[in-house]
Amino acid sequence: MNSGSLILLIISVFSVIETAYSWKFFHHGRVIDKSHKLGSFENEKPSKYERWITQNLDHFHPTNERTWQQRYYVNDEFFNSTSRNVAFLMIGGEGEATAEWMEEGSWIDWGKEFRAICFQLEHRYYGKSHPTGDLSTGNLEFLNSHQALADLAFFIEAMNVKHELSPDIKWIVFGGSYPGSLAAWLRQKYPHLVHGAVSTSGPLLAKLNFDEYYRVVADDLRLYSDECLEAVQEGSAQAEVLLKHPLGQKNLDKVLNLCDPIADNVNNTDDIANLFTNLAGNFAGISQYNKDNRKSNRKHNVTLDTLCDIMVNQTIGPQINRLAAVNSLILNISNQTCLDYKYDKMIQEMKNISWDSESSEGGRQWTYQTCTEFGFYQTSDYKPQIFGDKFPLDFSVQQCVDIFGPEFDMKFQQKAVDDTNVAYGALDIEVTNVLFVHGSVDPWHALGITKTLNNYAPAIFIEGTAHCADMYPARDSDLPQLKAARVQIQQQISSWLDWNLY
Repeated sequence: MNSGSLILLIISVFSVIETAYSWKFFHHGRVIDKSHKLGSFENEKPSKYERWITQNLDHFHPTNERTWQQRYYVNDEFFNSTSRNVAFLMIGGEGEATAEWMEEGSWIDWGKEFRAICFQLEHRYYGKSHPTGDLSTGNLEFLNSHQALADLAFFIEAMNVKHELSPDIKWIVFGGSYPGSLAAWLRQKYPHLVHGAVSTSGPLLAKLNFDEYYRVVADDLRLYSDECLEAVQEGSAQAEVLLKHPLGQKNLDKVLNLCDPIADNVNNTDDIANLFTNLAGNFAGISQYNKDNRKSNRKHNVTLDTLCDIMVNQTIGPQINRLAAVNSLILNISNQTCLDYKYDKMIQEMKNISWDSESSEGGRQWTYQTCTEFGFYQTSDYKPQIFGDKFPLDFSVQQCVDIFGPEFDMKFQQKAVDDTNVAYGALDIEVTNVLFVHGSVDPWHALGITKTLNNYAPAIFIEGTAHCADMYPARDSDLPQLKAARVQIQQQISSWLDWNLY
């Protein structure tokens, strides 16, 4: 780009809408719930489904006798109280469990069909399930998938007794995303307790550098049009050009509504990496959950179509203007007054160990699990990269060091990922009575099983659907292939339960 084009580009930028403050929209594959506050929990009325169970803090060291209270939900409204032989369990994951799942979703429809007693168990360290007094690194020692699976096994045993379930009880477990992985691993590790598992959008391959993630996001944008994909790529390139010029830096402050002047931080590679991670995350967060029937999507009605409509709208101006318009939209729906790209601010918030902190909604805990078990870092290392190359693997690895300590370095994290794959088998998992479900739009399908390799553990790959789409309430407007997938899942559950639906 020549200097004349640069000046025209700078002149054409525009200011964006301001909203209420928060520091991030999308982080490590999670759309962050910024509404979380401990105070809101305290004022919250308990759901009629809410219960508590005493759990062991450490299931694997009998000399550790510490216990804690874990939250769960139960709905027995359509349970066959005579046979008492079907139980459904929704596995909680890297966020707060909610009572809404006890009344809606595909699993509840199937629960009614099969007259199951339905449970949902909140994952340790998320939501209200606080095993320790705070989230210090030492206390997070007990946060891992192995302890979570043991929680689930102990819970199943306890519910068998508490609800006087039949000796021939068949437990079917459900999970989406990380809980989708847990569902498959629970059937693998505790087959005497779990009869079948529906594993939706579950990444089974732990991988430090998940660079394929943004390849799938690019594919999703291309499905709308090549013009949309090219506009995103050009907008990112224009942002890089503006960073090189003092006047361009000032206009980036304005066009992207930055909380801090970029000129003061343009030589800070962590700040620049965080800026481009945020810009990429605007698209990733929408792409991952595109048209999945969640309430948030119905409220804001923001989909990939929405973003691409902006990106191909030439009346807005050059591509950087359109990228800024997308950024403005995301700031608006995520209640942020400005785009806070400062790396140190993010790290300081993530280092807050209080249950009353913003990061306790799951950001600190999930980051710890990625550092110590999974990796899953969505980097800019895949080529060609439409969002530039400013957030490589080293950027994500360094966050673990800066948040949790110097021992959490690259060598530590690679070993952690390797250990996870050895423990569960990754994509070579040997298991039966598991149904793997993925959507083609969901970037996480790149780390999952999308083709049937074992007839006793079949796969359903749904073209055109996103993360966990099959789990959400059905709509008449759902794609035919999504409707067909739900029918297949129900038929699979029926076969596990030896039911004849027809």
